[in-house]
Amino acid sequence: MSFTPDQLMAAQKANVETLFGLTNKAFEGVEKLVELNLQVAKTAMNEAAEATKAAMSVKDAQELLALQASLLQPSAEKAAAYSRHVYDILAATNAELSSAAESQVADAQKKMLAAVDTAVKNAPAGTENAVALVKSAVAAANNAYESVHKAAKQAAEVAESNFQTMTTTAVKATQTAAKGKRAA
Repeated sequence: MSFTPDQLMAAQKANVETLFGLTNKAFEGVEKLVELNLQVAKTAMNEAAEATKAAMSVKDAQELLALQASLLQPSAEKAAAYSRHVYDILAATNAELSSAAESQVADAQKKMLAAVDTAVKNAPAGTENAVALVKSAVAAANNAYESVHKAAKQAAEVAESNFQTMTTTAVKATQTAAKGKRAA
């Protein structure tokens, strides 16, 4: 199968557009992370100033321990929330990039099958076995891709579930520890 110069130019143009689209999606994810980090830094500075003022007004050790306990729980919850925001940004960016990649793979598979079908129609007599072998190889490659894709999706779902469980457990442990310090 041969391509005309117009087909090659169209394919090249489509590839460049896809590359720039994916690059823009990646930069959008980076922008969201930078925005989140700036917001967290600004909030942390304000909270540090407030905590310092509160610490300067402490009159005894017991009041200092109570202040520490009151600062511990929100810090752990904020760290968990920050981790969740980072994970959400990365997951959304990954989903967009994966969707684009899936679209490209589906398009490539479609073009490959069209090329094989064209080759089959134009195959000389006596090459049926070779044609069947090529069709079988293409089908096997498509099945392998689908299997790997499904396994990757399942792994991502398990990682998401584990992340949720870990975050919930960490926040609960911090809350329990903070309650224990207040009671002591």
